Amino acid sequence: MFEDARRRLFSFGVFEADEARGELRKRGIRIKLHAQPFRVLTLLLERPSEIVTREEMRQRLWGQDTFVDFDHGLNSAINKIRDALDDSASQPRFIETVSGKGYRFIAPVTLRPGAEMPAPRAGGDPSPPAPPPLADTVAAPLASILTTPDELPTPRRNLVRILLLLIQVMYLAFYLLALANLHEIDDLFLEARLLPPAAMMAILITTAAALIPVRLYLLAAIAFDLRQLPAKFARIFPVLALLDLLWALSPFLLTHYIATGLALGMSAALVYLPFAQRSLVLMYARGR
Repeated sequence: MFEDARRRLFSFGVFEADEARGELRKRGIRIKLHAQPFRVLTLLLERPSEIVTREEMRQRLWGQDTFVDFDHGLNSAINKIRDALDDSASQPRFIETVSGKGYRFIAPVTLRPGAEMPAPRAGGDPSPPAPPPLADTVAAPLASILTTPDELPTPRRNLVRILLLLIQVMYLAFYLLALANLHEIDDLFLEARLLPPAAMMAILITTAAALIPVRLYLLAAIAFDLRQLPAKFARIFPVLALLDLLWALSPFLLTHYIATGLALGMSAALVYLPFAQRSLVLMYARGR
């Protein structure tokens, strides 16, 4: 019987796990993975950055009355998944072994609805799959612009943490210095005449006040080595990147002290910084 329901499609790095078809794909090309390892992978993808215990896997995937060697079966399934993902137990990029407990999927995961299972034809064969929606066709090349975990090196975790901490401190300095010099900035807005000064001042104060707690959270998460940071950062990145791009114009608030050309050069560097920060967070997930 074919199920008349939508299933989930998990995306991570250059891989996709299509629950409806039971397929693992890399850049759209199907990778051979048997049914039981695929179910283990799906269970891990359901809860990225969380520990899934071996006992939970046994109950959900093998059942209470199983007569097979569970330990051997699970170890074999994990090894097959790692082979398919070109992953390593010693330097994991996707599946981390938590000694004495279970396993954890450590790479950022995006979940979206999958395709429906095809209805069977009269002759019993399923109809060919429908072409992907136009939105997915357009979104795929856009998503490919961003760096994927596979394209990044595996650096030392402490080095990545230091760089991420410095970025958060730098942004905090931007916000606090701007809020400490509102009178001078108001004069600058009056001279610029790009937008009503009151509107520009409202944008500056609102975004700075909203971003200060975000930066403090990231500082604490990095300082205490929060394992869930990559997954949580992936959720806030779209909004955070837009606000960071807006604050990339902050060097122009210093035009009373620096040349306009220097402010332009500094802003160009700050435009790249949100994407560099994202790459660092991805490396944080796989650092050794």
